[in-house]
Amino acid sequence: MSAVEQLRAIVGQRHVLVGEEAAPYLTDWRRTRTGRALAVVRPANTAETAAVVKFCADNVVPIVPQGGNTGQVAGATPDDSARAIVLHTGRMNRIRDIDVVNDTMVVEAGCVLQEVQAAARAAGRLFPLSLGAEGSCFIGGNLATNAGGTQVLSYGNARELVLGLEVVLPNGEIWDGLRHLRKDNTGFSLRDLFVGSEGTLGVITAAVLRLHPLPRAEHTALLALDSIDSATQVFERARSRFHSALTAFEIMSDACLALVAETFPQLRSPIKPGPEASARCYVLLEVAEHDGADDMGDVFAEFCAHAWDDGLLQDAVIATSTAQQTELWTLRESITLALASAGYCVKHDISLPISAIPGFVRQNSDQLASKFPEARLMVFGHLGDGNLHYNVLLPDSADPARESLETSIQRCVHDHVVGLGGSISAEQGIGGKRTSDLEKYKSPVELRLMRDIKRALDPMGIMNPGKLFT
Repeated sequence: MSAVEQLRAIVGQRHVLVGEEAAPYLTDWRRTRTGRALAVVRPANTAETAAVVKFCADNVVPIVPQGGNTGQVAGATPDDSARAIVLHTGRMNRIRDIDVVNDTMVVEAGCVLQEVQAAARAAGRLFPLSLGAEGSCFIGGNLATNAGGTQVLSYGNARELVLGLEVVLPNGEIWDGLRHLRKDNTGFSLRDLFVGSEGTLGVITAAVLRLHPLPRAEHTALLALDSIDSATQVFERARSRFHSALTAFEIMSDACLALVAETFPQLRSPIKPGPEASARCYVLLEVAEHDGADDMGDVFAEFCAHAWDDGLLQDAVIATSTAQQTELWTLRESITLALASAGYCVKHDISLPISAIPGFVRQNSDQLASKFPEARLMVFGHLGDGNLHYNVLLPDSADPARESLETSIQRCVHDHVVGLGGSISAEQGIGGKRTSDLEKYKSPVELRLMRDIKRALDPMGIMNPGKLFT
């Protein structure tokens, strides 16, 4: 039997895809890389996944785990050797259990994030992980990449939202770590090895997620400011006033909102960006109100009024309905789509100490403007946790020199970030796009430790080869 026939014997004829059927799984979301695969394999459960991985281990067949394929760094795309299988987790999509007393839920890796959120909400609980791709990304991929999103400020990254995991190891064994415990001090935290490992150490098949109380209400405002310095001052005030109730503090440059307005004219923005506007950046601020709290709506309005009186705001709009909240968040979440349609974008997912962000943006913007005068800087992201999506749009005329331009721009940005004690990847991971950057900026000791762990768990190197490591 051929390898494809043997895989079909494990998961069924219809769930091993080759040729044209496999094509949709072989290109990354940004359409920057297209690979080839021996087959796309879609197991239905953990046992089938283990059998597939055991077959691959016995025959030294590389495995590329793939969820919703919404990543930004080509972390779920095979190379062009056609030797690897793409192991797609979409059929493993059951919500196994919800425990409202323990505030946990057990979900399989192929559950769409939005469906996980909805199931938690139906049980009167909140699963707070929230990102622009939540309607199509899978929870297994969210955990494998330690996804961040818009609620990290209050609830943490994906790592803080998972208590236990079920993982198929590179030899086909199943590690059942589906523990529902908040305290378990019995040795190494194996869970934390797999969260953020980008499929290089095993295949996450299920997880125990941590739930939170459902807010009674959420209060949202769009603020217009004259500078990012004013934004950081408003953030300091908001953090002091609202503490853990401050769930989101998103920043968007005027150029980002202008691009959204240009690309999606049907979207309604209550504050019009553009050349005539005095604002240079915008903040989407959200506060959660829980039972027993003060009347947060009045407190929220009072906070915005004081920031206005003190000259920190150019304009402000407070949402007065759920529909208006949705409209404001749609503006924020449309930036990535607008950038995707605007031309070639050199993306940076950087993390800095919050206090260093204003100076970095000013200085690096000047550097980029002097070296690459035709480029357009598009800055947005999660100011409250120090994560900026610091993107550079290149004109069509730059196409012939795109590769060298991208390398030069990224070096200008990343050197500056690392010099300030920051990180070249805050939430999107390394994947296949940033492996050389990881080699350049990680210390030799860190790289050696990471490789030692990889060799110990995956001695044949079959798990997602070419990702994380060159």
